Amino acid sequence: MVHYTTVATCALNQWALDFEGNYQRIRESILRAKALNARLRVGPELEIPGYGCYDHFLERDTVQHSWDVLARLLEDRSLDDILIDTGMPVLHRDTRYNCRVVILNGKIVLIRPKMYLANDGNYRELRWFVGWTKRAETEDFVLPRFIARITGQRSAPFGDALISTLDTCLGIELCEELFTPESPHIAMSLDGAEIIINSSASHHELRKLKRRVDLIAEATLKCGGIYLYANQKGCDGDRLYYDGASMVLANGELLVMGNQFSIADVEVQVATVDLGSVRAFRAAITSRSMQAARAPAFPRAHVDFAMSVELGDFDNTVRPTDPVPARFHEPAEEINLGPACWLWDYLRRSDQGGFFLPLSGGLDSCATALIVHSMCRQVVAACARGDQQVLHDVRRCIGAAVDADYVPASPQELAGHLFYTCYMGTENSSRETRARAAHLAQAIGCYHVDLNMDAAVTAIVTLFALVAGSTPQYAVRGGSSRENLALQNIQARLRMLLAYLFAALLPWARSREKSLLVLASANVDESLRGYFTKYDCSSADLNPIGSVSKADLRKYVQFARTHMDLPVLDEFLSAMPSAELVPHSETYVQSDEVEMGMSYDELGVFGRLRKCEGCGPYSMVTRLLHIWGDKLTPREIAQKVKRFFFYYSINRHKMTTITPAYHAETYAPDDNRFDLRPFLYNANWTWQFRIVDEMIDRIEQREDSK
Repeated sequence: MVHYTTVATCALNQWALDFEGNYQRIRESILRAKALNARLRVGPELEIPGYGCYDHFLERDTVQHSWDVLARLLEDRSLDDILIDTGMPVLHRDTRYNCRVVILNGKIVLIRPKMYLANDGNYRELRWFVGWTKRAETEDFVLPRFIARITGQRSAPFGDALISTLDTCLGIELCEELFTPESPHIAMSLDGAEIIINSSASHHELRKLKRRVDLIAEATLKCGGIYLYANQKGCDGDRLYYDGASMVLANGELLVMGNQFSIADVEVQVATVDLGSVRAFRAAITSRSMQAARAPAFPRAHVDFAMSVELGDFDNTVRPTDPVPARFHEPAEEINLGPACWLWDYLRRSDQGGFFLPLSGGLDSCATALIVHSMCRQVVAACARGDQQVLHDVRRCIGAAVDADYVPASPQELAGHLFYTCYMGTENSSRETRARAAHLAQAIGCYHVDLNMDAAVTAIVTLFALVAGSTPQYAVRGGSSRENLALQNIQARLRMLLAYLFAALLPWARSREKSLLVLASANVDESLRGYFTKYDCSSADLNPIGSVSKADLRKYVQFARTHMDLPVLDEFLSAMPSAELVPHSETYVQSDEVEMGMSYDELGVFGRLRKCEGCGPYSMVTRLLHIWGDKLTPREIAQKVKRFFFYYSINRHKMTTITPAYHAETYAPDDNRFDLRPFLYNANWTWQFRIVDEMIDRIEQREDSK
C-alpha cells in the first residue's frame, strides 16, 4: 500500500546567543517547509541558542532564553499542522541535557535528551551536558509555569522514546549518536520506527562529508527506513564552519542533499517518501524480522496527527522523490568554498568594513587572497539571485561609499570596496615577488598598495646599536645565527604593526566609515614546525588557511588557476617558497624547506602521525621505517623524526598565541581548542630519543650480521 508523506530537513546559519536571529531563521524554515507541504520539519542541534555557546551553556540565562524562544514558537498558530523538531538545553532535576524538543500545534510531544555526547577533537559536550543513560525510559518533566500556561500541559515526557502518529512511528538520534558503534537508530528501527531524525552540528573538515553520507546510507540500507539529517551551517562564533549538507535518505538511497557550502541563512530540503516502501523493504529481510520480533519496546509518545493521507484521499499527482547521486567536492574545491563562507559570516557579524592582507607574493598569501576572491564571487552570485539578506549585509559593510540600492556587478568591483592588500618590501625583497603581488591584486580587483619599510627597519637597528653599542649583522655578512634571526624578526614583526595600522587608517584615507579585519596566511605545516615569527604577519584577526597543509594549498591554487581563469597564478606555482628576510645573491637565496630541515610533504606526514595516529618519537620512527624505508636508512629516518620533535617542542609556545584559524585539517596544532598539549617541553626528549637510538642500533647490527 502506498503511503506518501513529505518531510523537510533544514540547514540554518545560527549564531551563538543570537536568540532573536535564531528564532527568525527557525520560524522562516518552518514556514517554508509548510509551504512545500511538509508534515515534518527537522532542524539542527541546539538551534535555539546556537551550538557554539560553549561555557555560556553553564549560564542560567541561556536555558531561560531558550525556553522564551520555544514559547514564541508554541504560541504561533501559523506554525500549526506540522510536526516540529527543534533543539535547546534543558535542566531536568538540576541536570543539564542537550535536548530535542518535538512540538505540534502548540503542545510539547517529547523532550529527547542526547545520550552519547561528542567529546573529542573540537567537541567538549561533557563540559556542559550529561548524557541520558536510561535506555528506552522516560520520566515526567514538569514544564516551566509560563510554558504550561501556553500548552495547557503540566508536564511532558522526557527521555528515550518513540513518537507514534496515526500512521507511522518516528525515532530520534542526535549527531554523535550516529557515529557510535551502538547507534540508537538500530534499536528504534527494530521496534518499528520508520522515520529516524538526526539533528546535528557537524563542522567541516577536508574529506569528511563522504563519511557522513556513507554512515546514513549504511544505516538505512541495513535497517530500512527514512532518515532525515539536519545540520547547522556557517560560522556561529569561532574557528569552526558547520557545513550544512542536510539530507534525506530512504532504504539506502539518497533522495535529496542540500549545499555543503552556502552563504544563504536558511535552506530547506524536502522529499516525498513512501512509508509503504519501508515496510516492504523490511519485511523482505527475514533475519531483520527475527531480530525485530525479540527487540525491546520503547515507550511511545502518541499524537493525533497523520503523516500521510488515507487511502481514499490518495492524490496521484503527488509522486515520491527519485534518488540522486551524492555530490562531493574535491579538497581543493572545499578550500575554495568553506573558508570563504566562514570569512563572510565573520565579516558581516563583526560589522567591519572588509579585510586587510599583507600580500607577500608567495603561495600562502596568494591562497588567502584567492579565498577572499571566492567569497566575493559567492556574494555577487547571491546578490544576483536576489538574496535580500546578503544584499543588506553588503550595503551595511561598505556603508556610505555606495548607494542604498547598491548591487555589486562583479567580484572585482566588490573587492575594490571590501579587500585591501599591501606588499611590504625591504632591501631583501625580490622584484619577482613584488610583481607577483601586484599582478594578483589587479586580477582580483582589490585595493593594493606597495611600500618599502627599510627606513623603519634601519631605525630600529640604529636604536639598538645606540643602546647596546653593537650593530647586528646578517649571517651572510659575518653575523652570528642569533644576530641573523633577530634581524629577520624585526622585519617580520614590523609587518604586523604596519598591517594593523593600515587596516585602521587606509579606509579612513578613502573616506570609509569602518576599519578592516587583518588576515594572516600561515599554513598548518609551518605552525606545526614553528617556522614563523611570534607576533609577525601570522598574528592577525583571522587566518583562513591556518589548518590547511602546503600540499593542499598548492593543489588549491592549481584549481583556482583553471576554475577562476587566473593565469597569473602560474607565477606563484613555479616560485620557490622563501621568506625573503635575508640578503640574497647569485649564489644564495633563502629557502623555507632548507631552513626548516624538512620538506612540507614530510611535515604533513609528521603531523598526521603525531595527531591522528597518536605517535610519539618512538612509535613515529617505527611507522616511518615502513613508510620511508625504501628511500631512507633507519638512521636517516630517526634523525628526521628527532629533528621534527626538537623544533616542534621548542616552538610549541607559539601556538598559545596563534591567530584563530578556520578548522579544516585533522592534524591542526591549534592549542586553544583542538590540540591541547604543553608548551614547555624538555626538547632533548632524553628517554624517548634514547629508546629510538637503541632500536636503530639493533636494526643496524642485524643488517651488518647478514
